[in-house]
Amino acid sequence: MSIKQIILKHGKEEALKRRHPWIFSGAIFKAEGNPDNGEIVHVVTGKNEPLGTGFYSRGSIAIRLFEFDVVDPTAKYWSAKIGKAIDFRKSIGLYGSKVTNVFRLFNAEGDGIPGLIIDFYNGVAVIQCHTHGTYALRNEFAEALKDNLGKDLKAVYDKSAESLGEEGAENSYLYQAKGFNPEEVQTVTENGFQFAIDWVSGQKTGFFIDQRDNRKLLGEYSKGKKVLNTFCYTGGFSVYALAAGATLVHSVDSSLKAVELADHNVELNLKDANHESFSDDVFSFFKNYPETYDVIVLDPPAFAKHMNARHSAIIAYKRLNTEAFKRVNKGGIVFSFSCSGVVTRELFEGAVTAAAIEAGRNVRVLTRLGQPACHPVSIFHSEGEYLKGLVLYVE
Repeated sequence: MSIKQIILKHGKEEALKRRHPWIFSGAIFKAEGNPDNGEIVHVVTGKNEPLGTGFYSRGSIAIRLFEFDVVDPTAKYWSAKIGKAIDFRKSIGLYGSKVTNVFRLFNAEGDGIPGLIIDFYNGVAVIQCHTHGTYALRNEFAEALKDNLGKDLKAVYDKSAESLGEEGAENSYLYQAKGFNPEEVQTVTENGFQFAIDWVSGQKTGFFIDQRDNRKLLGEYSKGKKVLNTFCYTGGFSVYALAAGATLVHSVDSSLKAVELADHNVELNLKDANHESFSDDVFSFFKNYPETYDVIVLDPPAFAKHMNARHSAIIAYKRLNTEAFKRVNKGGIVFSFSCSGVVTRELFEGAVTAAAIEAGRNVRVLTRLGQPACHPVSIFHSEGEYLKGLVLYVE
C-alpha cells in the first residue's frame, strides 16, 4: 500500500525546516487520497520536495511528524527508534540502575514519535497512545520492546483507552513473558524506596514518574517539619518527607483507593511513621481542617487539558495556592506544581503571584522545577515541557 501525500501551502514549510513536528490544518494545500485518521502520510512542498513523514489527524494539529524526511517505516524502523530511546536512558544512568527501576522509557516528541508514551516498571512496559496513529501501531511497538529489551521485559500493557478516548479501545496485555503473573502486586524501586504500582486501574500509567527528582528535593526541606501532601495519589512525596525525618505527614486525596495505596507505600518503607491520610477533596480539607504546616505540597492533576479550559484552570491554581499560603507557617515552604500543558509557566507563576497577594504573604521563589531527564524535551518542541513547579519560601 502506497503512502499518501500531503502538499503544504507555499511558505508553510518554514516551521518544519526549524524541526517543529506539528503541522496545523491551515498549512495544508491538498491532501491526496483522502487519508484516514491516524494514517501515515508523506509531507511535501508544492514542488514535490520531501519534508517529512507523520501521522495524519482530522483536527487542528493535522500532522505529527516522526521523521523529517519521507520514509516508509517498517518494523525495523520502529525498533530502531525505541532502541535509541533505551540507549539514551542507559547513558543517563537510569536503565540498569541499582536504586531506580521505574522511569519513562519513551517520551513522545522528546524521543521522536509524537503521541507515544512508554513507562517502564521494573520490567513491565506500559504503553499509552495519545493518537490514532500510534494506537494502530501498538503491537509493532510491543514487538520493538521485545527486540530491544529481551529477557529484561516481563510484560507489555497497553493503557490507551483513557488517553485516546476512542470508543472500542480496550486496555490489555500485549505481551506476557513466561512466569509473569498479572495478579501479583508489582513493586518498583525509586531512589531506593519501594512503591506498589497499579497500572491497570491507577491514574496515568500507574505512578507519577515525572516527580522523581522533585520528591528527592522535598526530602531536603522536610527534616523536623510538619508536612502536608495534597493530591497525594500513591504517596510519593509523603514517603520521601518521612524518610528525611519529617515529624508529621498528612496525605490528602479524593480517591479512597489512592489513599489506601499511599498508606501501603508508607508502610513498605517506614515503620511507626507519624503519617495520617485523609480521603477528602483538597479544597474541602483546607476549609474544614484547621492545622497549619511547615511544608505543603500542591501537585494537582491537570486542571486544563485543552485551551478552552485554560482560564478556569488558572483560577483554580490561584485558589489552591491561596489556601496553601494561608495554611503554611511563617518561614514555611510550598512546593507548587502544574502539569497542564496548555498553561504556560508564565501563566502558572502569574496565578501563584495573585494567590500570594490575596493571601497577604510575602513569597520568594527559591527554585523553579520541571520534569526529569527521562522526560526529555526536544529543543524544537517547547510544548513538550508540560511540568512546571516552584519551591516557595513564605515569610
